[in-house]
Amino acid sequence: MSESQPQRPEDAELAPEILHRVRFNDQGLVPAVVQSLDGEVLMMAWMDEHALAYTLATRKGTYFSRSRNQYWVKGETSGHTQFVHEVRLDCDGDTVLLKITQIGAACHTGTRTCFDSDLILGDE
Repeated sequence: MSESQPQRPEDAELAPEILHRVRFNDQGLVPAVVQSLDGEVLMMAWMDEHALAYTLATRKGTYFSRSRNQYWVKGETSGHTQFVHEVRLDCDGDTVLLKITQIGAACHTGTRTCFDSDLILGDE
């Protein structure tokens, strides 16, 4: 019998074998870099263990908003959804990489990526 899918992020529990591998910061968060399947970096957000567990269970990009102190499933209100194909930890376990298919804008400003407007250094 398969385990049922959690209804809300706060109900999702991270499997112990994954939980012990992730190094959450003092606030219980880990940075999540979100990348398209073709390698374009779309955004960075924060996850706690429930957001990560919900993402793994549903394949929906789910994050923890520090400013609103609540969970947000990408696209729930905007329609700009993320289907998660792959989740990886970096070598230290302190950063998560999500490879996703983005429908619509990834950035809250309405652009495809959060990294397209403020070039600090580039080749001319």
